[in-house]
Amino acid sequence: MSNMPHKDNPLMGMFYALLAFFLLAVMNTFAKILSDTHHVIEIAFYRNLIAALPFLFMIFVLKKKEIIKIKKRPIGVYARAILGSISLTVTFAAFAAMPMADTTAFLFTASLFVPILGIIFLAEKVGIYRWSAIIIGFIGVLIMLNPNGVINMYGVALAMTAAIMHASLQTVLRHISKTESPETIVFYFVTIGTVICAFGMPWVAQIPTWADVPLFIGVGLTGLLAQYFLSLAFSKAPVSIVTVFNYSGIIWATLFGWFIWQDWPALTLWIGAAIVIASNIFMIIRESKTGKAISTPVETKL
Repeated sequence: MSNMPHKDNPLMGMFYALLAFFLLAVMNTFAKILSDTHHVIEIAFYRNLIAALPFLFMIFVLKKKEIIKIKKRPIGVYARAILGSISLTVTFAAFAAMPMADTTAFLFTASLFVPILGIIFLAEKVGIYRWSAIIIGFIGVLIMLNPNGVINMYGVALAMTAAIMHASLQTVLRHISKTESPETIVFYFVTIGTVICAFGMPWVAQIPTWADVPLFIGVGLTGLLAQYFLSLAFSKAPVSIVTVFNYSGIIWATLFGWFIWQDWPALTLWIGAAIVIASNIFMIIRESKTGKAISTPVETKL
């Protein structure tokens, strides 16, 4: 067996990252289509169930029992699973309520909340540069809200709630990932998420049509594959490079929204989103230069 040290391959890392965020956009598109006839709790249930099946196969057939072993932080792992399940449902609800690009743009604000939550729960220090970027980012949010008031405030409320949840999940992940493996964290997320959503199924579930079945399978598989390719991306390229590709999601969301629903973002959303993205990228570059851990709330969407 070769003992050669691992070498980065930035080009492959960028390719895997681009593919992962494309798959996330596809997952959200499937969920939005299904939301016309199915409750978001039902969509989240099948998304988690399908994603859990490969883990169950590895554990019970391939005997990879180490996946279910929590080393030191069970409360954190369970909290991430419960909050993640709620976050996934709220995210799907936001996409159901608003155009794809609008929802995606507001979800980018998760990175603005991460430093604030880090101060509250992890006693982290935030310098003047990051505070400036956060303030500028929220100015971008105000622009996205549209000075003319032509905006779906219900959808915005859902998207911003989901963004805060994504940021909270990232804060938890930064705590538990020091001791727990990614496979263990994701396994408990999808299995506990399946159980939580199952409690609501008797009240919201409908028998899927044959046309719905590929979409439900697609929601689960694209979410699982996005997780896989994102892991590959982080193994091949620095976090600072991979994280930037998160913002390619606005391109895919815009294209899907245009082709399927004939939605095109307003100019104010483009301007505001550009400001939010620029502030996020500034924080990524700043943290990579100072050697601090870089927040990657994209992981919480999976």
